[in-house]
Amino acid sequence: MDLKVGIVGFGLRASLWKHAHKPGAGSKVTIICDLSERGRADAAEKIPTATVTADINELLTSGIDAVLVLTPDNQHAAVAVQTLKAGIPTFTEKPLDVTLEAADTILRTAYETGTRLYVGHNMRHMPVVVQMRDIIQAGTIGKVKAVWCRHFVGNGGDYYFKDWHAERANTTSLLLQKGAHDIDVIHWLAGGYTKRVSAMGDLAVYGDIASRRDNSDRRMGDWFSLDNWPPTEQTDLNPVIDVEDISMMQMTLDNGVMASYQQCMFTPDYWRNYTVIGTKGRIENFGDAPGDFIHVWTSRSQDGFVEPDQKIEILDGDGGHGGADPLLIAEFLNFAQHGGITATNPVAARQSVAAGILAAQSLRSDGSALTVPPLPADIVDYFNEGQPVRV
Repeated sequence: MDLKVGIVGFGLRASLWKHAHKPGAGSKVTIICDLSERGRADAAEKIPTATVTADINELLTSGIDAVLVLTPDNQHAAVAVQTLKAGIPTFTEKPLDVTLEAADTILRTAYETGTRLYVGHNMRHMPVVVQMRDIIQAGTIGKVKAVWCRHFVGNGGDYYFKDWHAERANTTSLLLQKGAHDIDVIHWLAGGYTKRVSAMGDLAVYGDIASRRDNSDRRMGDWFSLDNWPPTEQTDLNPVIDVEDISMMQMTLDNGVMASYQQCMFTPDYWRNYTVIGTKGRIENFGDAPGDFIHVWTSRSQDGFVEPDQKIEILDGDGGHGGADPLLIAEFLNFAQHGGITATNPVAARQSVAAGILAAQSLRSDGSALTVPPLPADIVDYFNEGQPVRV
């Protein structure tokens, strides 16, 4: 019998429904809740067999076996706490939430109720990340000592400065909202979590653009165009913009690894570049899409730049983000039914949020290093053990 799946929020990440709605093949979306008229209309069009409602209580009492929480980030805890208390295995899109208090509330609720919680860090299923981690785990570059990430967000103006993403009240910062992916990847590749963090940043470009518009009647697909270039000629930006468009953060991890993350929202190109340096070599990806390459250096040279010892082609997959999205949903649905250890981890999701939040606090003050507050040991152990059933 198919697993009955609900969805809360049918907006930017609604495309995940395609991987959860497979009637006769294991799961089907039976109910969708969205507060907006457009969201409900889109849901009814995409999945005409599903119940569509604006009432969260109708979803909570509908008898679903699992739920995807795909709301704007600052509503994750507001919804997930309800679904967890209702005993519904819950998928929460990343980031976990936009405040540490809200993120910790989600974890505490999952712990106290025993309801299974899964956080949608899909990059843990992306080929470029999985392949780099496999190289590290194989010992090819020795013990990891440093991880650097440069994120060139070429679509930043269209993706993040024309709607709710542009406001601190909704996102805290783009170091959190956008950077949570990369901070989590840094942690995963390095095998540790951020202990102390400092940062600097600025609203260097988009804050000076006078063309503003309330875009609440539209979605990103309505205004996105590669012709919106250069960034200084963008139009119809969000009326309120108070998040940075360029940021740089430095991290000391709890295992001694040193890491850094740089994010720019007005570059012409759009990709992530990871460098991981170990005691026996280093790896670096040139491009992050299928067909691009991970370079591996394990031999010493004094000739400046040299060709790598290995070039490993980045694999492809079926579905969004190099095949990561269908793998993400498949893992969640299996976890909702059977439990166990998963590639993603709610503790890791919280730690990426914590690092992003503290980085935002640092860059908005004097750039001093701040210490990430720890989670209680019982909660850490519970999630690291795969959320075992307690009797």
